[in-house]
Amino acid sequence: MTANLREIKVFTTFPHRCSYLAEHEATTLFVDPRQRITSDLYTELSVMGFRRSGDHIYRPHCASCNACTAARVAADDFSPSRSQKRVINSNRDLRLEITDNVIDDEAYDLYQRYICKKHAEGDMYPPDREQYESFLNNSLGCTQYFRLYDGDRLVCVAVSDQMLDGFAAIYTFYDPDLEKRSLGTFAVLLQIEHARQTNLPYVYLGYWIEGCRKMEYKTRFQPLEMLLNGQWRRGDEIVNDDLPRRPVVKLPETP
Repeated sequence: MTANLREIKVFTTFPHRCSYLAEHEATTLFVDPRQRITSDLYTELSVMGFRRSGDHIYRPHCASCNACTAARVAADDFSPSRSQKRVINSNRDLRLEITDNVIDDEAYDLYQRYICKKHAEGDMYPPDREQYESFLNNSLGCTQYFRLYDGDRLVCVAVSDQMLDGFAAIYTFYDPDLEKRSLGTFAVLLQIEHARQTNLPYVYLGYWIEGCRKMEYKTRFQPLEMLLNGQWRRGDEIVNDDLPRRPVVKLPETP
C-alpha cells in the first residue's frame, strides 16, 4: 500500500435509496474529490473495489449489506462461450474507432435514444447533456471510447478506463433497435480482447449482485474473479461462507 493510498481522505454519503435492491438504503464511500488520482493510485483503488463515475471514485459502504461485490475478468484465461462466439461473428462487419472523448452530438444522440428506450425508469432518465458529459468524461486522462460503426452510422460506444493492470468498463450504450446484435455483450468481449492485445491481465466489470437481473450478465464472462473478504477469488475458490451478505427484509408485524 503506497503512502498516497494511506493518506487519502474518504467521505460517506447519507443513506439513500438503493439502485439495485428495492426497499433498501445504500451508503457510498467517496474518495476526496480534491485528491489527485494517479494511474498507480487509481489501479490500487480498483484492486480494493473502487469504481469511477465522472469525477468521483467510490465504493459501496452499507452498514447492513455487502451484496455489491466487485468483479473482474481474467483476460488471458478467458475463452468465449458458444453464444459469445456467435456474438463475435455477427458483429464482424462493424468498424471500430477509439477516441479520447465522447462530447460530440453523434454520440450523445445515441446515448439519448438508449436511455429513453432501455432505461426510462432509471436514475438517468430523462437524459441530460450536462449530466452525460459529466458522467462519461475523461477526467483522469486514461479513458478510451470504443466506438462501433455500421457503415457510417454509430451503433455502440463502450467507455473504458485504462489502468496499470487492465481496463475498467465504465459504461456502454448502443442502438436499442439492434438487440439481435447483443452489442452490450460484444462491448465487453471487445475490451477483454483489447486487454489481451495490450498485455493487461484484467477487465473490471463493476459490481455483481446476486439476484439482481441487471448484473447477471457478468457471470457469463469466465473466469470471473470476485473481491471477497479483501481477496480476489475465482469461482472454484469460493466457499459458501465467503458469499456476499444480502440484507434481511423485515416484514411488517401483523396486528
